[in-house]
Amino acid sequence: MKIGFIGLGVMGRPMAGHLIAAGHDVAINRVKPVSQFLVEQGAKAAESAQAAVTDAEVVILMLPDTPDVENILFGKDGIVDALRPGTLVIDMSSISPVATKEFAEKVKAKGCDYLDAPVSGGEVGAKNAALTIMVGGSEEAFARALPLFEKMGKNINRVGEVGDGQTAKVANQIIVGLTIQAVAEALLFAKKAGADPSKVREALMGGFAASRILEVHGDRMNKRTFDPGFRLRLHRKDLTLALDAARSLDLALPNTASTAQLMSAALAQGDGDKDHSGLIRTLETLSATS
Repeated sequence: MKIGFIGLGVMGRPMAGHLIAAGHDVAINRVKPVSQFLVEQGAKAAESAQAAVTDAEVVILMLPDTPDVENILFGKDGIVDALRPGTLVIDMSSISPVATKEFAEKVKAKGCDYLDAPVSGGEVGAKNAALTIMVGGSEEAFARALPLFEKMGKNINRVGEVGDGQTAKVANQIIVGLTIQAVAEALLFAKKAGADPSKVREALMGGFAASRILEVHGDRMNKRTFDPGFRLRLHRKDLTLALDAARSLDLALPNTASTAQLMSAALAQGDGDKDHSGLIRTLETLSATS
């Protein structure tokens, strides 16, 4: 397929690389030294986002936040006017479910189709083509996109109609965020009580507390390796999406709110660009523990 891929961040770069390796004709823009390897692998470097999508059958967006997606689609020099009728737009960013439905309607008015397909799995999942992909949209559009999803992920599910993929991702981020906080509190407790947190983590991995987050993020906390991964500021953004949606639904999410507040404190102390496992540093600060 001819693909326009917009968004070459920590996860976008390996995702685009898998599509290139699979033989697809991929156009990218805003090529920086860190993404130059994609051109060397066969991607076409376009002068602008519009140029990257002009001849595309499929457009994939992998951007940080709702305003970024809106700007790329509909802002000055936005891509929507460069799309050919029949183009499939796949937004793999993690953004507002409400805004997603609005964006989809505008794109469909141009004679194109739309899927929201946010992902989970972080940089490791992106590099290993092992992402979980949560998709919202029509069955026909999903079937068209599935061969591409299978090059980037392993656990691929159509959740429902447009917007439902983003809803699933928000739910995912609630679970991940609260579990990271739980793991951080447990390991901090172990350390403060005089136990070796690495050995505590190893013991817990054999019991009912075992989880992927305890395995991966617990190890990062113990080893103090906080390079992203997935940035704290982006996870705080996702929990803000959850709380905004909860407010509109008159829904109480008290633990989500408290975790979001801790992440805001992490940003205030300059940790926004660290991996979200770095949340333990904020708890350490609150407990006067280094």
